[in-house]
Amino acid sequence: MTRPAISVLINNYNYGRFIGRAIDSALAQEGPVAEIIVVDDGSTDQSRAVLEPYSDRVTLLFQENRGQAAAINAAVRASAGDILCFLDADDWWAPEKLHSISAAFNADARLSLVYHRLQPAFSDRKPTLKPIPRTLCSGDLSLRLRRSAGCWPFPMTSAIAVRRNAWNAAGEIPEQFRISADFWLVGIYPFLGRVAALPGSLGFYRIHDNTWYRPLDDAAMLRKRMAHWVASIDVMNQFLSSHNLPAPLRLADHYPYQVALAQMEGGNIWSRFELAMQGIAYPGEPNLMRRMRDALRAAYNLPCRGKEFGWAEDVQ
Repeated sequence: MTRPAISVLINNYNYGRFIGRAIDSALAQEGPVAEIIVVDDGSTDQSRAVLEPYSDRVTLLFQENRGQAAAINAAVRASAGDILCFLDADDWWAPEKLHSISAAFNADARLSLVYHRLQPAFSDRKPTLKPIPRTLCSGDLSLRLRRSAGCWPFPMTSAIAVRRNAWNAAGEIPEQFRISADFWLVGIYPFLGRVAALPGSLGFYRIHDNTWYRPLDDAAMLRKRMAHWVASIDVMNQFLSSHNLPAPLRLADHYPYQVALAQMEGGNIWSRFELAMQGIAYPGEPNLMRRMRDALRAAYNLPCRGKEFGWAEDVQ
């Protein structure tokens, strides 16, 4: 049997209404030989009924609910490809995705991670917002990540592919990442090799009620993001220390966290000025014009202290 060049790894939890399109987009790929592995993480909806008709074309694994990281780890353990491509069950790919990813890895043996943009779209496939991420980063990103607490204009899970030898060096994703396991990939792998960004939108990020990426956040989402960033930096520092890599990363250097904290606390003219200056100097965004725009926008939109977002006591 021919060894697959690429393993497509799909994680699913209660997305039976979406996962068919994800699998169909993987089956429709042009280019290298690929295997498709779907791990259902204890779904309680109609996912099994949707998945079982695909059993002759993809490998199906069913496990008790343990979170996204555990599902991805199980998929990798069952896979054989030298390149690992991740796909969330609610997203889908363009047909040329795998061909483009394979070509990039073949062109540079030093790459640990290759990614591309995703086009946000509604379930009817109508595009919305601009492709993400807006800024693309390639090359050795380790210094940038050390200066920005691991933050950069990183891609979402369905845009990420890594080499198996880099996966083996990093180890499995810590299972505490029950959601947003992609933070481990984009936070750790730039320390293990070079990164390549492909300019095209080779996939689609579905916008729906449970979407992490959104143009505006409420207080509950801000708290969720902040807790995730704190936990992520802690895990990254543990990894860097255990591999004798420079550490620690500092939460004070994580500008998105500082913006969220300022939104929760509210501010005055001086805190607005400090936030804007920090944003303009923020190394996580390479594009100067975008950095200045985002910094000024964050400072301008900061609510007055005690107004709109008034739950600072919940954030430690």
